[in-house]
Amino acid sequence: MAGIGTVGAARGDAPPPAAQRGRPGADRRGRATTPYLFLAPYLVLFLVFGLAPIVFGLWLSLHQWDLQLPHRPFVGLDNYRDLFSSDSAIYGDWWSSVRATGIFTLFSVPLLVVVPLGLALLLNEKFPGRTFFRAVYFAPYVLGVAVIGLLWRFLLDANLGLVNRLLGAVGLPSDTPWVTDVPWAWVSLVGVTVWWTSGFNAVIYLAGLQDIPPELYEAAKMDGAGAWDRFRNVTLPGLRPVMLFVLTTTILASANVFGQSFLITQGAPGEQTRTVVWRIVDEGLRDNDAGRAAAMSILFALALAVISMVNFRFFRYRED
Repeated sequence: MAGIGTVGAARGDAPPPAAQRGRPGADRRGRATTPYLFLAPYLVLFLVFGLAPIVFGLWLSLHQWDLQLPHRPFVGLDNYRDLFSSDSAIYGDWWSSVRATGIFTLFSVPLLVVVPLGLALLLNEKFPGRTFFRAVYFAPYVLGVAVIGLLWRFLLDANLGLVNRLLGAVGLPSDTPWVTDVPWAWVSLVGVTVWWTSGFNAVIYLAGLQDIPPELYEAAKMDGAGAWDRFRNVTLPGLRPVMLFVLTTTILASANVFGQSFLITQGAPGEQTRTVVWRIVDEGLRDNDAGRAAAMSILFALALAVISMVNFRFFRYRED
């Protein structure tokens, strides 16, 4: 019987070069570095537009950084202390904005988690015109905050607004101060935000609902489970990862509210609806104190990071 080398020679196959036969480690190193080559563009963008601004913001927060002055002295943690010291000039405005942001987040987040879920459950059923209604509920989300703010500022005007006129036409009070007094200003801000952004969360829920295996619902029906039992034991567990995403992103978006209060209520009454982001913008651009604005931003970001970690911890614990 001819040997393997003889057979290969008979077919005319040439043996692999000696350089290739002797460098298996080089091939492994090449395969190991390939993923990093694909990640390199993102890492460069992250370093330039993500990490570098964070580091520069930390540096700013340690200085008295007046944009109109050439000298910006190092003040250490004084900018942070001012946010917690009742003797500082910024203390009252800062905590007033924190309170306003907390009120808005407290009332908007539950609605933006529950209402879109109800919409998604309805739109997941089969009925004529389902695609049309899906588009209708999502349509407001494509509008910019400037359009939404100016539109509802006009509609909710106490004297000229269409909302009060319609309420008066059906015998209800027609002089409600929707944008100039509390609690109506909060009702307006929360209501407009829910109307505006519910469609996005509903689409996310719809995607999650379609990933739940239909066999689970069929098995639950065979076991005699009703609609509520199927929702509680099949739908909610299947939507747990989606609900984590929706809850976390909604909290972050609600806490960063700015355009609605800036355009609809304009901070009224007084400054009761002036939020944290608005306060940071005023401090950095109107009052020319970028150092203190950076300290506010970093403190606010840390608080949101802690809240996000608590959400992940809670959902992971429930899942395990």
